[in-house]
Amino acid sequence: MTATAATEQLISLSAPERADALRELVAAEFRATMLLEPDEELPLDRSYFDLGLTSLRLTEIKRRLEQRLGLAISANTMFNEPTVEALVTHLSGQLPGGGTEAPADDAPVAQDHALLDEILKDLYQS
Repeated sequence: MTATAATEQLISLSAPERADALRELVAAEFRATMLLEPDEELPLDRSYFDLGLTSLRLTEIKRRLEQRLGLAISANTMFNEPTVEALVTHLSGQLPGGGTEAPADDAPVAQDHALLDEILKDLYQS
């Protein structure tokens, strides 16, 4: 994936400013999905599922973050980083100059099985 305007803006900031801006960008995606107002508090340290999100909603957030940031985000990341704050920390490491490279687009399909199982479970319960 290629860098987006949001990514370019983030990497132009100092490390503390980048962390704050990325946190706000990610939180905005969660607020939008949860139909919260932009100024409503979002607990950054609570589990996605405790906040009432389903795996289907997490998949939507993941897709939008990938588009906004130009990063490939493994489906497992959403489960291995189960809070907004943990996700922000992970994503900051994927940004250029953030310390780690983004995962390859050809990551094994097996990594996404847990997410697929959760999505199917949610769909069947609906």
